[in-house]
Amino acid sequence: MSKKDSKTKQVGIFSGSFNPIHIGHVMLANYITEFTHIDEVWFVVTPHNPLKQTNGLADEKARLEMCKIAVKEMEKLKVSDIEFTMPKPSYTIETLDRLKQDYSVLDFTLIIGADNWSNFHLWREYERIAEENKILIYPRLGEELIINKQYSHNVKSCNAPILQISSTFVRSSIRKEKNISSFLPKGVYEYILTHKLYQ
Repeated sequence: MSKKDSKTKQVGIFSGSFNPIHIGHVMLANYITEFTHIDEVWFVVTPHNPLKQTNGLADEKARLEMCKIAVKEMEKLKVSDIEFTMPKPSYTIETLDRLKQDYSVLDFTLIIGADNWSNFHLWREYERIAEENKILIYPRLGEELIINKQYSHNVKSCNAPILQISSTFVRSSIRKEKNISSFLPKGVYEYILTHKLYQ
C-alpha cells in the first residue's frame, strides 16, 4: 500500500485496551502514518476486550488519558473513546459500523497484529469485517502471516519493525518497582506513578 492521491482522509483504527500504552504502540502507529496509505491513526481504547481477561485492567478513563498524553505532540495520532458509549463488551464489527456512520467522509482501515489475524476467525462477524472493511496487518514475532485469497482485496500487510514490548511486561515491572520510564511515552510513566496504577 502506498500513499494515495485521494482527497478522502485515510484513517487507521488501532483498537486495544492499551493497559498501558507503551512506546511500541506509538512507534507502530508512527510507522504506519509515514510508510503506508494511512494519513492518521486513531487509538480506540476498549473498555473490555471480549477475548481477554479483565484482571489487572486499569480504569478505562485512566487508560484513555494515558493515550492522550502519549500522542499529544504527534499530529497524525489521535485518541478515540467511541466504545465508551457503546454496549459492553464492545465488538470490532459494531465499532467499525459506528465509525463509518459517524464519520462518513473518512475512509477507515482496521489495524491488527499478525497474532490477532491468526485467531481472527473467533471474532464476531469476522467474515463481514473482512468483506466490508480494509485491514492492515503488522508483523509479530513468531507469527506466520497467511492471507486467504477471498480476503486479499481488502487485507494487506506492512513491514513495520517488530518491537518486543508488551503491556504485560510493563505492568509486571511496575509491580516489581522497576524504573521502566524509557519503555513508555513521555508523561505516561509519571501518570502511572501519580495515580498508583498497576501496583
